[in-house]
Amino acid sequence: MKPSYFSQRVAGLKPSGIRKFFDIAATMENVISLGIGEPDFDSPPSVIQAGIRALKEGHTHYTSNAGIPELREKLTAHLQMLYGIQYDPKNEAIITVGGSEALYLAATALVNAGDEVIIPTPCFVSYQAQVILADGIPVEIPCRMEDNFDVDPAAIEAAITPRTRAILLGFPNNPTGAVATYDRLVEIARIAEKYDLIVISDEIYDRLVYSGHKHVCFPTLPGMKERTLLLGGFSKDYAMTGWRIGYALGPASLIGGLIRIHQYTVMSSPTIAQIAAVEALADVDEAVQMMVEEYDRRRRFVVAEFNRIGLPTFEPKGAFYAFPKVGVTGLNDEEFAERLLNEERVAIVPGSAFGVGGEGFCRCSYATSFEKLEQAITRIERFVNRL
Repeated sequence: MKPSYFSQRVAGLKPSGIRKFFDIAATMENVISLGIGEPDFDSPPSVIQAGIRALKEGHTHYTSNAGIPELREKLTAHLQMLYGIQYDPKNEAIITVGGSEALYLAATALVNAGDEVIIPTPCFVSYQAQVILADGIPVEIPCRMEDNFDVDPAAIEAAITPRTRAILLGFPNNPTGAVATYDRLVEIARIAEKYDLIVISDEIYDRLVYSGHKHVCFPTLPGMKERTLLLGGFSKDYAMTGWRIGYALGPASLIGGLIRIHQYTVMSSPTIAQIAAVEALADVDEAVQMMVEEYDRRRRFVVAEFNRIGLPTFEPKGAFYAFPKVGVTGLNDEEFAERLLNEERVAIVPGSAFGVGGEGFCRCSYATSFEKLEQAITRIERFVNRL
C-alpha cells in the first residue's frame, strides 16, 4: 500500500521504541527481558474466579457505554476512601478499554487541530502519539535526573502560548519511577488556573509507591477537580493487564464528551473484565500490598546494583522501573541497549524512546522475578566491565 494512502498524522508517527527491541528479542534465545512494563504476577485468584463466574452466569453482552453502575460506584467510593475526592458515578465516570483508551478519549475530546499539549518528559510512549493523532502538537518539557525527574513548573509556564490547550502529567512516572512532589503539583495547579488550561493526569501507578512516599491525586488540589481529567486503570496496581479495564473521571461536561467518542469506537468495555474489576476493588487490597512489598525489595536491589557497577541511578519512588544513566559508558542509549541485547541477551529500552530528557538513560523494569533480576545484573555488569 502506498504511504500516500495514509493520513499525514499516521504517516508521521514514529514506530514505538519499545516494540523495536521486543521484536529483536523475540528472535533470540536465553533473553532476560527487563523491557516489559507489565506485572509478572498473575491477577489475584478472586479476580480470576469472578471472571469465570461471570462467564458461567451468562454476562456476555454489552453494558452501558459508561460501564456497569456497580463498577462506577465501587470505583468512585474507592477513590474517595484513598484520596478524599468525590465523583458522581453516574455522570463523572467512564470505564474504558484500559488506560490507553482513556488517554485516547481525553486527547480526541479536548484537542483541536493545531492545539498544543504540554508534556513533561520522559513519559509513556503513547502521550505524544495520542496528541498527534488528535491533530495536536505535543510540547515536551524535559525533567532532569538532578531534580529527581520531578516536574518543573517554571519550564511549563515558559512553554505556554495562545495555542496551549492542556497539560498532560504522568506520575508516578513511566519510565523514570519519579513521584511528583506536592509543592511542584500545587504550582502546576496555579498555572493551569491562571491560563485556563485542562490537566490530564494519568495516575495508573497510583498504588505503587515506596519508602513512605505519598502519591498526590492531582484533582484533589484546590480548584483542580473542575479542570482535571483523572485517568487510571487496573492493569498495574492489580496485575490485570490482559483484562483491559481503565477509567476516566472528571466534570460531567468533560466526561460526556469522552462517552460520545467511546460509544462510536468500542461501545463498552469488556463485560466480564468489568465484573472482575468490581471484585478487585472489593477484595484484593492484601494482594496489592504483597505486590508492592515485593516490587520494593526488587527496587532496592536493582538501584543499589546499578550504582555499584557504575551506572548512576536515582531512587525511583513509584511504578516499577529503574532509569540508569548509561551514557557514562561512552555509548548512547540506543547503542547500549542494542549491544547489551546482542552480547548478553538482556533486553532493556533506550531512554530516548520516552521523549526529550530520556537520552543517555535506559528503562529497566523490575516487574520480573528476583532470580532473573540477579542474572540480568550479572550480565549487565559483565557488559559494562568490557566497555
